[in-house]
Amino acid sequence: MRLQTKLSLLILSLILPIILVFSFYFHSLISNSLTSQLGDRVLSIAETVASIPEVRQAFSAKKPSQIIQPIAEKVRKQTGADFVVVGNSEKIRYSHPLPERIGQNMVGKDNDEALKGKYIISQERGSLGPSLRGIVPIYSQHGKILGIVAVGFSLKNIEDITTNYRNKIILISVGVIFVGIIGSLLIARGMKRAILGLEPEEITHLYQENKAVLESVKEGIVAVNLDGTITMVNQKAINMLRVSNEKVVLGENILDISPYSPFLEIIEHGKAVFDKEFYINDESFIANYLPIKDEKGNIIGWVSSFRSKSEMYRLTQELSQVKQYSEALRAQTHEYSNKLYMISGLIQLQSYQEAVEFIAREFDIHQNLLNFIRQEIPDVMIGGLLIGKFNQANELKIHLDIDRESSFKEIPETVERDSLTTILGNLIDNAMDAVMKPGAKEKNIKIYFSDFGKDLLLEVEDSGIGIAAEFQDKIFERGFSTKKVKNHGVGLFLVQNIIKKLNGYISYTPNPEGGSIFTVIIPKS
Repeated sequence: MRLQTKLSLLILSLILPIILVFSFYFHSLISNSLTSQLGDRVLSIAETVASIPEVRQAFSAKKPSQIIQPIAEKVRKQTGADFVVVGNSEKIRYSHPLPERIGQNMVGKDNDEALKGKYIISQERGSLGPSLRGIVPIYSQHGKILGIVAVGFSLKNIEDITTNYRNKIILISVGVIFVGIIGSLLIARGMKRAILGLEPEEITHLYQENKAVLESVKEGIVAVNLDGTITMVNQKAINMLRVSNEKVVLGENILDISPYSPFLEIIEHGKAVFDKEFYINDESFIANYLPIKDEKGNIIGWVSSFRSKSEMYRLTQELSQVKQYSEALRAQTHEYSNKLYMISGLIQLQSYQEAVEFIAREFDIHQNLLNFIRQEIPDVMIGGLLIGKFNQANELKIHLDIDRESSFKEIPETVERDSLTTILGNLIDNAMDAVMKPGAKEKNIKIYFSDFGKDLLLEVEDSGIGIAAEFQDKIFERGFSTKKVKNHGVGLFLVQNIIKKLNGYISYTPNPEGGSIFTVIIPKS
């Protein structure tokens, strides 16, 4: 992550939590404070109403509501409460903001607690909806509970007040965050500009890293300026130039060190050159020359990487030999690990004869296969693919047989090996899928190759369930598949396109004994 990004994130990571914590704290504080203040207020109003002598005396009148209702409404309007309700000991209303509800029962479980002599502040759903209310008992002169007074504010009105405060807090917080973001970006940008756009680690380790990179490569590397003066050289180049150390060559002209170097010609020409041959001390080298450019794109120097031609030839020969065996060894690794475990188990069970027979049998099978492939299919890519598929089939308990009459020796250079392996690999994979499906009587796959005549012939036959007649015309269409899985239906489409590019032909034939036969014909010319 860049320094500028780190600084910005660091500053924001300090600002954001503080702002969020204080925002939630102030919102919670205001909400709790408002609820507490209103709770004390409704309880105080209810106590005031309960202490009014006219209200007490009205309980002994014939029609108490005619006396109590005007008093309760007057108090409600003066205090701003949503309701002031007075009820008797049986919770029958004597007052209510809606006169038609006078004479009905009071709603709420907290009314029962007030009739027991308790002073209640609660949030309860009444006839006017959820509200914060205070309920107190009304006592007679002799201390008898005559009824109760309930005063309340709607929770919706309280929530509206709280929301108004919350919106102000959010607006202030967003403003502070926005200012913090701008400030952090300006600080980070100024810091980045002050250190010339480099990261601290780059400044600290730039020289060491460059030196390590130069010494790690196996090629000789020499850099020169536009005058041909050597400005940088690695140890490999020192060894190739046969000088004692870099001090001998640094600051010297390249022609003084290597008189036959084409460096100055390339500098004059001004274009990159690749794989150019030159000589040092009668030894041939292959070199690449690239320009060094500044921020504006101007060439300020040149760098050359070169390697001994004889060494490259030796590595090419080794690589060619390694490729012939790598695919076969990779394909056999997994299968042979399982068989080694089996041999180990037989030995531990002291079944020595069975172990010897198993080893001999496996040796004969694989040795015969390898000998056949080396003799009749000398191409290492195709041979490696066949060995890998043979081992994969063994793991799946599939009998994969290569017709011993097959021969694939005369493959023209015009036919790409990648194309042949793609065709063969897809057809064998499809055959394995077919014989592994439920309903397949046997798990047999047979492969035949032929390079006789003017065409290459490839045939893959399986004993699977075959392809239904209604699908046979669609099997080469992109996206068509009998598998109920996404991203399938590409293999045969890809195979057909490759074969068409090779001017070839692929056909499908139902196997009379059950299964499928795919035949590919590719012209050699």
